[in-house]
Amino acid sequence: MKRNFFLVACLIAATSVFAEDEAPKPWQWSGIVGLNANATGMVNWAAGGNNNIAGNVFGKVRLLYSENNLSWETNLEAEYGLTYVDQKFDKLQKSSDRLMFNTKFGWAFQPKWFLTVNAGFLTQFDLGRNYLGTGAPNPVISNILAPSYTDISVGFDYKPVDFFSLYLSPVAGRITTAYVSDKVNARFASYDRDRALFEDPSADISKIKDYNLREVLQAQNGTYRYNENLDGTAFTQEYINAKASLGLTVKADLHYTYKDLKLMSTLTLFTPYAWDKTQLYEYVENAGTDNEIKSYYSKAQMEAHGYALDADNVTYLGYRDNNQRFGNFDVDWTVAISYQFLKCLNVTLSTDLKYYNGVKVANKDGELAERVQFKSILGLGVGYSF
Repeated sequence: MKRNFFLVACLIAATSVFAEDEAPKPWQWSGIVGLNANATGMVNWAAGGNNNIAGNVFGKVRLLYSENNLSWETNLEAEYGLTYVDQKFDKLQKSSDRLMFNTKFGWAFQPKWFLTVNAGFLTQFDLGRNYLGTGAPNPVISNILAPSYTDISVGFDYKPVDFFSLYLSPVAGRITTAYVSDKVNARFASYDRDRALFEDPSADISKIKDYNLREVLQAQNGTYRYNENLDGTAFTQEYINAKASLGLTVKADLHYTYKDLKLMSTLTLFTPYAWDKTQLYEYVENAGTDNEIKSYYSKAQMEAHGYALDADNVTYLGYRDNNQRFGNFDVDWTVAISYQFLKCLNVTLSTDLKYYNGVKVANKDGELAERVQFKSILGLGVGYSF
């Protein structure tokens, strides 16, 4: 974790150095790089709380080429944050983690209109955990490439002004991954046993199977599919490292600068060309035993087997396409506002809003469901805006 923090800091520092050299036209640089930090100290504080130190290194860089009828725009966003909390458990926690790269090349066939090829990649640097703060093993909820999103598309880009563009692609491909290496998967194989021993040190863990982090993250990020058996009597659930979709994407980019104030925002929407109305049910036999068997059936198959849809051992899973269908949009919206003063200090406000169909997020009770994800960071620190 500390190594990743150092690598991101070096990356952003190097970017800042290059950005200081005024790029000759038709090349233009713009962006924000910096380090935000804060500390809270308390002594005999009646309202309660913990001493803490937080740091967040970030960079949002844009490189634009424009000459004649050609336009090439590249954006890089990197962010990594750690928090140290003066408490008994989980003292060092990751607070932010993002790596995004996007590039698009366009040819102007009309004033302000470009035929454009776009490619983008989004993931994170490090393991993400749900910090329980109890001393129990913390569950892993994300990792580099788990998830990641790779987008390749062809469409039309409308640029009415220099600081705003609107991109529409009717031919957009998205590859979603939830890849976990064998080494990482083996590293967490004892998670269920460790948790059982934490709850009861005398527990018999000899019959507890290895924990499969790969399948947990693939189920969480929707990289699985249901295949109907050849005889049509049931479905099987197949976990996969990557899932490809063809669909439609809309993207809006805003990069506005007024004196020492900079506003950068990107909104990306994607919906796949898919529609499967088959509804699936999970049927569990011998629940909680070593012989537990999970089967997956459509409504018609459930009726053919004589199983009740409202039985205690039956769970309605929803549609076979995992809610990833045309008209259901994946949403990714980032906003960064920066104001620089005294040449080296800046105030930054950054927000991230996400919603992905088929991606399940746990609430405080551990219940998984599709949810809107939101994060905001307000910081004062050392930075450079260009």
